[in-house]
Amino acid sequence: MNGFLVFEIIIGLIVVQRVVELRIAKRNEKWMKNQGAIEFGKNHYRFMVLMHVLFFICLIAEEVYGSRELSYFWLIFLSVFFGAQIIRIWVITSLGRYWNTKIIVLRDAKVIKKGPYLYIKHPNYFVVAIELAVVPLLFNCYITACLFTVLNGIILMIRIPEEEKALKELTEYEWTFQNCNRFLPKVVKKV
Repeated sequence: MNGFLVFEIIIGLIVVQRVVELRIAKRNEKWMKNQGAIEFGKNHYRFMVLMHVLFFICLIAEEVYGSRELSYFWLIFLSVFFGAQIIRIWVITSLGRYWNTKIIVLRDAKVIKKGPYLYIKHPNYFVVAIELAVVPLLFNCYITACLFTVLNGIILMIRIPEEEKALKELTEYEWTFQNCNRFLPKVVKKV
């Protein structure tokens, strides 16, 4: 299989997906702010956007200049990638008008706990973490996979507490998610 053709297709799909998501986010932001929602985390948001832009630049550079081939495990990585996209769509449809790339919270809004939110608090960040590792690994771009997994972890250490603080302040988030983990579903033991 032609690795560079697969690379172009995957990058093209991700770019189209991101453009569509940004349009959805902008529309949702406008609606929420018209309802009186408040935006949090403006200081770190620009760094998050920068990290995602740099991810594409580094991935493309490592693929092109490193002459990377498709991974021996490409089918597994591609399956994980497409599984993550299913979860991403599930996240966006579950949150509906409340989904956004920014932290925008509507005071006293009913906290949504359906779809993947039944199992974990932050499924969208889980999906992004998977993508930042799996997409580069699909093409043996180990530097990009490692670097952006670490950078994403650093950003999430800032972003998630900021988001949770805003949600706790303006909604019943803490009560709604009291028995839910951030990234991995809680295993319940039957007695």
